[in-house]
Amino acid sequence: MKTPIYIIEEEKLRRNLALIREVAHRTDSEWILAFKAFALWKTFPIFREFISSTTASSLSEARLALEEFGAKAHTYSPAYKDDEFDDIVRCSSHLTFNSLSQYERLHQRAGECSLGLRINPEYSEVGTLLYNPCAPGTRFGVTADKLPQVLPSDIRGFHCHCHCESGSDVFERSLQHIEEKFSKWFPQIEWINFGGGHLVTRKDYDIALLVRLMQGFHQRYPHLKVIFEPGSAFAWQTGPLVASVVDIVEDKGIRTAILDVSFTCHMPDCLEMPYYPEVRGAELVAEDAAGEGVAGHSDSTGHLYRLGGNSCLSGDFMGMWRFDHELQVGEAVVFEDMIHYTTVKTNTFNGITHPSIAMRCQDGSLKMLRQFTYEDYRDRMD
Repeated sequence: MKTPIYIIEEEKLRRNLALIREVAHRTDSEWILAFKAFALWKTFPIFREFISSTTASSLSEARLALEEFGAKAHTYSPAYKDDEFDDIVRCSSHLTFNSLSQYERLHQRAGECSLGLRINPEYSEVGTLLYNPCAPGTRFGVTADKLPQVLPSDIRGFHCHCHCESGSDVFERSLQHIEEKFSKWFPQIEWINFGGGHLVTRKDYDIALLVRLMQGFHQRYPHLKVIFEPGSAFAWQTGPLVASVVDIVEDKGIRTAILDVSFTCHMPDCLEMPYYPEVRGAELVAEDAAGEGVAGHSDSTGHLYRLGGNSCLSGDFMGMWRFDHELQVGEAVVFEDMIHYTTVKTNTFNGITHPSIAMRCQDGSLKMLRQFTYEDYRDRMD
């Protein structure tokens, strides 16, 4: 198998989809796919067996929903461009405005879309500021003090997003703030979208708590349709990024295995968030605990390597990893769980070979979905 390559595993994808369909049924809510985390459209026929809608944040994503998924999108954007708005409306069933000023300028052009407003509960437990949509000074949503007592007559729903790979316990606390600040407007709307970040497919997610929360919510507001739009939950742990060792270099006692992938190009969240991915067959070691074994020769610490990307960015590397053997040029290094978000955020900086995308089918065969060429790099700047 030629590397680098992302491999989505059909069996694991179907397992996640089946679980989400079950959760949707048990919570009497609609769960839709957020393209911002997963947009491998050649897998959409599988998704259509389990869900019927998607969520978009741009014209391109809205077109993907209509033209490739086969259904109009639930669309939200921080700001709609005037020259794109009519096309977004054409591709959307629901359309959420980020601000009252955007609503005032554009709502009369929204056609048959069910219109909503994004609300800001001013509460989020997302610890990383880069991902916190409710941080002070946020550009997302309308706070309760800015809403009129009577909503515009064509506003049908609220959209609230304040989670990131969160559990139902976090949602329980967030829901209290949402209701405290906005429930007085609930009689005026028909639907509420609780956004993404609900990681129901994670092993430790308390689904029973979510079911109880939704049972209570439906009892309090039986007229409201509830929508969730996670991205990560659908593709959580559905496949790896497989790379190969191209060279091994050493400086100041630190050995770096240079790979044929790049963190900044192909795993940007590792540097942005940052977070450490799981590497198959290796153990992450704190650099201050590596000690004298950092060069990879110590029997007491094993074979330690820093994993480095193949770009010219000096900081394109990640962690110290202990392997149980000496790495060799040409050997595969497997980064687990690299399908959600990673595949939609890649870039072609330095013209580095972009990983291919394949699917491991249920029968064990490998189906190539996309291979990238020089022309893909060239034509981005055509």
